[in-house]
Amino acid sequence: MTPRLRNGLFALSCLSSLSSQAIASNTIVTLDWTIAETLIALDNPPVGLAEISQYQRWAGAEQLPPGVVDVGLRAQPNRELMAQLAPDHILLSPLYMRLSEQLSTVAPVTALDTYQLGEPLWQRLERTTHTLAALSGSEDAAVAMINALETYLDQQKTQLEEQPSLLVVQFIDARHLRVFGEHSLFQAVLERLGLSNVWQHPTNQWGFSTVALEELLSYPDAAIVVVEPLPAGMSDRFSNNPLWQHLPAVQADRVIRLPAVWSFGGFPSAARFAELLSEALLAR
Repeated sequence: MTPRLRNGLFALSCLSSLSSQAIASNTIVTLDWTIAETLIALDNPPVGLAEISQYQRWAGAEQLPPGVVDVGLRAQPNRELMAQLAPDHILLSPLYMRLSEQLSTVAPVTALDTYQLGEPLWQRLERTTHTLAALSGSEDAAVAMINALETYLDQQKTQLEEQPSLLVVQFIDARHLRVFGEHSLFQAVLERLGLSNVWQHPTNQWGFSTVALEELLSYPDAAIVVVEPLPAGMSDRFSNNPLWQHLPAVQADRVIRLPAVWSFGGFPSAARFAELLSEALLAR
C-alpha cells in the first residue's frame, strides 16, 4: 500500500526569474491554471482566476477554495473586476504577456514561464515550486511536498514492472489527437515511474505532437492511455468510431481512460497523473 497523492498536497510549476524580493505580499490574481493549482496546493490560493469552470473541467479540480473569483476569459479578463479584488500582483504565463501593459494598471505583472524550452521540465517545475512557495512563506512545506512526490514515484516504480509500452493521448476531435512525448509533463512522470513511451517523434514546447488517429496504427503493441476530457459531443461517438475500433490496442483491450489531468500543469498535475495511471495499470 502506498500513500495517496490526490489530496492537493503537491504543488507547483514554471521557471521564473521572479525572486522572493520581487513580490512582498501574497494576494494574487492569475490567468494561468498551472500557477493557480500551485498556489492552491501551497494553501495560498489566488483571489482571482480566469475561466474557473474550464479549469475545473480540464484539471479535474472539482472544488476550489472559497473566495476565488472568476475574472473572465484568460485571453480577455475583466480588468475592472480584477481591480476590485485589489491584488498585490498578477501572475501570467508568457502566452498572455501581451496583456501585461493593460493589466499593469491594476497591479504589477510577472510572467512565470513553465513550458519554455531549456533545461529539463522537472527542474523548471522545482525552481518555480520554490519561487511560488516564497510568496506564502512555505519554503519548508514546498521541500516536503517535492520530497514526498519523489518518494511516491519511487515506490510506484517498484510496483510497475513488466508494463506494456504506452502512448499517452488526448482527443482534439474524433479523428485527431495530441500525442505526448518529449518536453511533456506526462513524459516526465512516465520516466520517473520507469514506464516506456513509444512516441519518439518531435514535439512542440508543450510536449505533444498533433496527429491523425490512423497514425496510431503504427504502434500495434502499445497500450493507449486516453486522458480526458473528451471533446464536446464526442463521448457518444467514441465507441462507434470505426477507425478507433480498428486499432490493435482497442481490439486487444489495451486502452486506459483516465479522468482529466491538466496536461500543461505543475507538480499537482504530475501527482494526479502518476496516481491515476498507477492505479489503472495495477488494476489490469
